[in-house]
Amino acid sequence: MNVTSDTNNSSLCNASDTSAHVFFIFFYSLVFLVGLILNGFTLKVYFCRGQQLTSSSVTIYLKNLAASDFLISLCLPLRILNYASSSVSVRQVYCNFGASAFYLNMYASILFMGYIAANRYLKIVHPLGTHILQTARAAQIISVATWVFLLAMTTTYMLLSILTQESPQTVSVTVSCDLLHSKQLSLFYKTIHCCSAVIFLVVLISLVVFYSSTSRRLSLAQKRQSASTSSKKLAKSRRNMLVLVSVFCICFVPYHLVRLPYAFLKRQCSWNQAFFYLKELTIMVSVLNVCLDPLIYFIFCKAFRAQLSLGRMFSTTHATTHAENLGRKSSNGRISSVKINRKTSLSVMTKDNNVL
Repeated sequence: MNVTSDTNNSSLCNASDTSAHVFFIFFYSLVFLVGLILNGFTLKVYFCRGQQLTSSSVTIYLKNLAASDFLISLCLPLRILNYASSSVSVRQVYCNFGASAFYLNMYASILFMGYIAANRYLKIVHPLGTHILQTARAAQIISVATWVFLLAMTTTYMLLSILTQESPQTVSVTVSCDLLHSKQLSLFYKTIHCCSAVIFLVVLISLVVFYSSTSRRLSLAQKRQSASTSSKKLAKSRRNMLVLVSVFCICFVPYHLVRLPYAFLKRQCSWNQAFFYLKELTIMVSVLNVCLDPLIYFIFCKAFRAQLSLGRMFSTTHATTHAENLGRKSSNGRISSVKINRKTSLSVMTKDNNVL
């Protein structure tokens, strides 16, 4: 009887109002379509036309950022299905694989945004590109190490979740994965979120420091010579950094303000419902990252802008060239016909003169 009472109390605390699920399904479906199109096009530009893009360190980080955003988009159908279905099997698949893959790629996006900011800051400090961290080789090693670290944490969580998860009969009344957590998994869950919060804070502080330092350098350069080339480059770098910091703060700061308290206070029934809805809303904001990151690709990668310009101009240039070729052919045809007529008339006149 005590076990049944505890289970019922847990179910009541974890129960959620399903009337909001329709809105969640619509929102994630829209983001899925937009993110898939934008990031799919970005990957096509980066990889299918890769031979035309310079293999720089920032390009490597942008490729990995586009890949993580594309994978987040692919994770959204499972999240949509989790809201649309009350099946225990669907809930278990989502909690074991869908949610894990979703958060893996989210923190991959956070780290690669930090790498891009650090790379651009080093470009300001070392404009000739002499620092070892600015090389393409270093960017490849850092990218591989990042994916290995995140995959190791996610795989450990998945295995522990599969081996120790619980299967309560009341799982259908909530979209949360909390009821599937055993004591061991709950402890590991809190450890992961503490590590994730540290990663987020390090990247956030780094972005603020990079932007502040760039602004300070720009102010000093403008005092020395207001119209100098260096001050214009610094102004552009500060603008680019501001876009990156803004996208990062809009998407990820609200989520992390709620996520860590939720991980530790979710067992308290009085806090559970409030934190649950706040968490869901901040996740929706963080998912917008997959739609806003293409702006970062366009601003930070000159080769990417060049590819977009070529794509837009290709059809117009091709049509103009084709029209010019047709015009040249027709004009050449007219000229040749005139030449033939002139030759014919001259030959006739010559024959007439000979006759005379």
